[in-house]
Amino acid sequence: MEEKHISPLKNFVAGGAGGACLLLVGHPLDTIKVRLQTQSRVSTQRVPYKGAYDCFSKTVSKEGLLGLYKGMGAPLAGVAPMMAIGFFGFGLGKQLLQPDATQKLMPSQLFLSGCLAGIFTTVIVCPGERVKCLLQVQASRGQHASCYAGPLDCAVKLYRAQGFRSVYKGTALTLLRDVPSNGVYFMTYDFLKHKMTAEGESVSQLSTLKVLLCGGIAGLCNWIVALPPDVLKSNFQTAPDGRYRGTGLVDVLRELLRDEGPRGLYKGFNAVFLRAFPANAACFLGFESALKFLNWLTPNL
Repeated sequence: MEEKHISPLKNFVAGGAGGACLLLVGHPLDTIKVRLQTQSRVSTQRVPYKGAYDCFSKTVSKEGLLGLYKGMGAPLAGVAPMMAIGFFGFGLGKQLLQPDATQKLMPSQLFLSGCLAGIFTTVIVCPGERVKCLLQVQASRGQHASCYAGPLDCAVKLYRAQGFRSVYKGTALTLLRDVPSNGVYFMTYDFLKHKMTAEGESVSQLSTLKVLLCGGIAGLCNWIVALPPDVLKSNFQTAPDGRYRGTGLVDVLRELLRDEGPRGLYKGFNAVFLRAFPANAACFLGFESALKFLNWLTPNL
């Protein structure tokens, strides 16, 4: 069945709904991921957390369930517009590469469309990630426990310290993470969605279970690509100013490989992959549900 182009505005709005769903489901495990990635690398016997479950139990024990939602204010303010821009960028990329809606896009074209989404979202993602990571780790670093009262306080203090340069610390590493991973993310979802659609039916008729499955698998594939640069980004963004030179890529990578070897690039693996499937399944379900509602509300837009 012929698939109509979805208007960029609808992609934007529906993407925002998907982003909100992703955050609500996935933030607790994101907190665990960041704490595991940024804990001391001196000795495995002296690290605060032995693994994802240990980090979860200690966080809840010391800080309550709300401790799992530390730093949520910053991504909550940014994730809806971030995913909105991401879906907008992916839709725009598809339109640029597919002038005729009846023409089927190749996986490589879907990948490039997703890469465009990653470029678009970095402007919002980088400062939000910088604030989020600092708030998530300060409770586990006793000496910094009272540095920031919340997301706004953190952003203001970063800006006062070194202006936008400090707020956008880690931009290069965010691009390194998000451009290829978004390419894989959107390519996987769109490819699986069409594969699971019965012949003669529209992809908009895909069942809820299949949408959840496609979104969850896309999330897993995304993080297989994104995790190593994400580890580097988290360490760079939470490090004291001046510890690493330039973009931080070479220095952080060298230090991580020296102290922990290649396995260090997959710190937080369990937390990431426990989060990836449900969070991204919820994201795409939220997106598809919002899109259906918008199509019903404004069928001619």
